[in-house]
Formats: sequence, structure tokens, C-alpha cells
Amino acid sequence: MSRTYVHVVIVGAGIGGLSAAIAITRAGHRVTVVERAPQLGELTSENVGAGIQVPPNSSRILERWGILPKLRKAALHPEFIAIRSYRDGSLLSFQSLGTLMDEVYGVPYLHVHRATFHSVLCDEATKLGVKFQLGSTVTGIDFEKSTVKVRDKADVSADIILGADGLKSACREALLGHHDPPHNTGDMAYRVVIPTSEMMKHKELVDLAIIPSFNHWAGPGGHAVGYLIADRALLNMVIVVPDELPNNVHVTVADISEIQNKFKDWCPTFRHLLELITEASMWKLQNITEMETWRHENGTFALLGDACHATLPYLSQGAAQAVEDAAVLGALFAEAHNKDEMKDALEIYETVRKSRTSRVVRESSQYGALMHLADGTEQRARDRQMIDNEPFEGYPNRWADPVFQKYLFGYDANVVAAEAWNTYKAGKV
Repeated sequence: MSRTYVHVVIVGAGIGGLSAAIAITRAGHRVTVVERAPQLGELTSENVGAGIQVPPNSSRILERWGILPKLRKAALHPEFIAIRSYRDGSLLSFQSLGTLMDEVYGVPYLHVHRATFHSVLCDEATKLGVKFQLGSTVTGIDFEKSTVKVRDKADVSADIILGADGLKSACREALLGHHDPPHNTGDMAYRVVIPTSEMMKHKELVDLAIIPSFNHWAGPGGHAVGYLIADRALLNMVIVVPDELPNNVHVTVADISEIQNKFKDWCPTFRHLLELITEASMWKLQNITEMETWRHENGTFALLGDACHATLPYLSQGAAQAVEDAAVLGALFAEAHNKDEMKDALEIYETVRKSRTSRVVRESSQYGALMHLADGTEQRARDRQMIDNEPFEGYPNRWADPVFQKYLFGYDANVVAAEAWNTYKAGKV
């Protein structure tokens, strides 16, 4: 049977948009990415942080695309995840990563600088022949004409349009037909990077400076996460606390002395880390309401990534879920032979992805609430569960929960897509 190849326009050149561009180009289709930034790269004030985690469910896809080796060269392989008490830094839960991820899931768990990950995706998309229209702010979608509206520029025509324009998505608003700004979650994050050269001067911080690992400190009302990036030159830290920013302020410079004072009752090691901060930013953590559908009824438009299933960062799955979206789309588009099947492919994509992303979003929020328990009976019970028990289904450390870990890391986007496509084709016979 002959195949029809189409022109797919993707709005947004973030990790989700670039991943979709790679996957769909590999499926044989022509792809144009429309991006508001004047150049490729995450160099704007809306960069979402220095570090990013690449768990097995994401690295499995990158390996299939042939770009994992390039990423591995610039990444670190964390040896373990450790959850510690904010009071004295004592270990509540320990989960080995290291070779375990390769042995169990066949691919690694990586920590990498976000700009490095983005650059690797940019290079691959460019090599594959993806076209980029930069400096183009999308203002809406004309669903009848299948065009992307661009401020002060000509509309961009497409056979299929994918909205990957993130939390503040013009594509989502076009689909909904009304303004849909993200809502505040009640949390904000301090984002800092600490030079490990300074940490090495202090004996109690040396291990944190040289051992690639994933350290959590769980405290009342908030938690902190730290891991090494940039070839161990930097410790990337995200510290979540109740939101104190004005409603109209989403990102701003943080007062370092204020941070240090806020955590004056936390363990000495953590306080010592804060003493080494030279600059920090504050980010309001926002989210969107779960959507009834990600697709337009005309069958030629769909959303992906944060534009339709933004998640709080507590399980470090935001980027990975966008990469999964892209891989499923690419696998389905590789099977579709004509435009009608491509429309059906978008429906299949939503069907197989929506239930999974909804669960990840829900589990991430629940994990944040669990790690933020106030001092008292519930917090002590949580800590005792982790200290006294081997990991079990429902274990507070979600990375160590044997059932949830398999659900999260064992996901194979290609297998899911193939099974769904075969079911679809069987139903047409």
C-alpha cells in the first residue's frame, strides 16, 4: 500500500516540541517548528532551571533515536536516591540507581544540564532536516483552514498541527476557545546552583560534591532536591516552599539571606549548603486544569507535553512525559498510510497517553503533599514507614515503590503505540 506523507507544523521548540519533530521526521513526514524565540536554545528568562533528569522511560526513547550516547557523554549517572530528614539529615529511604537502572530497565537514569539536553535535541532535529521558523509568536489556530496564526507574519499552513507551547499555551487557548492561564498551586521554588569547588572546601560537603546522587530533604511545608550537573562542577538545587510571590510575579531574584533564615531550623549540612549560595531565583509553581480532550474535532490538531498535561516537578517526570508523547506520535505516524489514518492516529495517541499522564500528574502532586507534611503524627508515621520497611506498593519513596517504579520506568512508548495500532487495525478488518 502506498503511503501519504504530510506536513506537520509543531508550535514550540522546547523539549516536547523538538522530540515530536524528531519522532515524526523519523517517521518520514515533513516537519516545521514555529518558535517565538529568535534563536534556538534555552537562554531566555523563562528557562525552567539548570538541571534536568532523564529517567529510563525517557532514555529508552533517546536510545532508539540514536542520541543517547551523545547525551551520556555530557550527563552524570546518579548512584542513588536518598530521602533525608530535614531535622538532622538522617537517612529515611535509600534507593540504588547506578547500574540497577541498566540491569532492570536496560537504559540509564541520567542527570544533565537542561541546556545540554536541549542542544542535543536541536542538533538531531536539524540533522534530520526539520525546518525552524524562529522569532514567530503564535497567536492562535485557524482550525478550518489548518493554519497557525503568527503575529505580524503570514499564517503557516499544515496538514497536521501539534501544540507544544508549554504551560502558557496559545494553542490550548485556541482549542478551548477562551483564555486559560495557568493557576497557582500554592507552592514556589527557589532555584540555585552551587559551585562544587566551594563545597570541596568543607569536609561534610565533599560527598555531595563528588558522588553523583539524587538527594531529597523532606521538611514541613516544603522539600529540597539536589544533584550534580555540568561534569560535577555544579550542584543543582530546587527548594520548594509555600508561595509568597505576588499574583502577578512569576519569576524574580531571591534574597539569599531570606532563604538562609527560612531554613535556620534544618539540619547543619543543608544550612551549610545554603551558606554557599551566591545567587538564587524564585519561581511560582503553576499548573493547568485537566482537559477533557487534547484534540480538535477536525482531527488534524492535538496538544502535547505541558500544553495539555503540565505536572509539578516532584517526580521529575515533566520532560519525560513530553518525550513519551513524542515517541507515541512518531510510532503511530510511521504506521498511518493516509490522512484519515493520521487523524485516527491522533485519537489513538490521546487514548493511550491521557490516562498515563493524568496518573503521573496526580501522583506527583500527592508525592509533594507527602514530603511536605507538618511536624506531627503523620510525618512521624511517614518516616517510620520508610525506615522500618522494605519498599512495598504504596511506599512513600515513590522511586523505590516496586510497583510504581515499574509503571514509571518500564513504560515502552513503541510497544504501547504498536499494541494500540494493531487493535485499531484489527477493528477495521
